[in-house]
Amino acid sequence: MKEQVKVSVPGKLMLFGEHAVVYHYPCIVTAVDQRMQIIVKPIEKKKFILHAPEVGLEDYSKGLRDLTRGRTAKGARFIETGIKNFFQKFKLRQGLRVKTKAGFSAEFGFGSSAAVTVGIIVGLARLFKIKLLKKQVFELAYKTILDVQGVGSGFDLAAAIWGGTIYFVTGGQKISPMRIKSLPLVVGYTGIKADTPTVVKKVAVLKQNNQKLVGSLLAQISLLTNQARKSLLQGDFRKTGELMNLNQGMLDALGVNTKELASLIFAAREAGAWGAKLSGAGGGDCMIALVPKEKRLKVEKAIKKAGGKVIKVEPNAEKAKLETN
Repeated sequence: MKEQVKVSVPGKLMLFGEHAVVYHYPCIVTAVDQRMQIIVKPIEKKKFILHAPEVGLEDYSKGLRDLTRGRTAKGARFIETGIKNFFQKFKLRQGLRVKTKAGFSAEFGFGSSAAVTVGIIVGLARLFKIKLLKKQVFELAYKTILDVQGVGSGFDLAAAIWGGTIYFVTGGQKISPMRIKSLPLVVGYTGIKADTPTVVKKVAVLKQNNQKLVGSLLAQISLLTNQARKSLLQGDFRKTGELMNLNQGMLDALGVNTKELASLIFAAREAGAWGAKLSGAGGGDCMIALVPKEKRLKVEKAIKKAGGKVIKVEPNAEKAKLETN
């Protein structure tokens, strides 16, 4: 058995299809180059020990028989559940020390939970010399997310596992990598951490109270996402930006926008972006703008002036990968 395994996993940004993907419609997501590192090391004690300083955990430990039983620290839930699911599937027992090192803050909404979940599955597979196809990694990681959260579409897992830009349908019904050479995005952070489960529930209540109207709106977002897939593959950023603006209007109608997000979105558009919208559940976190090269600095300055923080990320990033020791 290897002394230790290091895995590097990308974060993600949603481009199109927020909220619609919860209801079995497609979305488009891109992996970003701000990455999470997970180090897995076998130990003799029949224990799981986690060092994850970015979520306030140092030498958090549990016996292997007690994984997910009793009190589980919030920052350990995805890794602990992932280990339990992996061990149960492959009938394994091995003491482990796990360390995480985040290249991005969990506040940005870049998918840190998905990244650590994929990282622990990939790391364990390598440690125990078990060959897994990408879809098998997805299935184990998706089960883990559902075990912890109860709900989840899995698009962030797909971005982490496949990398690049992905056309995705809920639960991995369809996972289609898109060959895109470039994606000239500017990302602005509002400074407000979104509470994704609360925002998703808010939309669910709205849908329950307005079945036909909200159902129709989600179907329109699906139609728009399919058009965006075509325009992105054709490299038609002007058209893609136009679709971003339309998608934002639909998200506004779902009630997930905020004045802080709106301020950054309008600032980016007025500074010359082809299009701008929120990215993710809404209620805070980030917005994205698709921008011509010559307008990038102007758009970045406009976002900062409007109270946002420009996050330097490259989209279309590499998939989860093993690093040399």
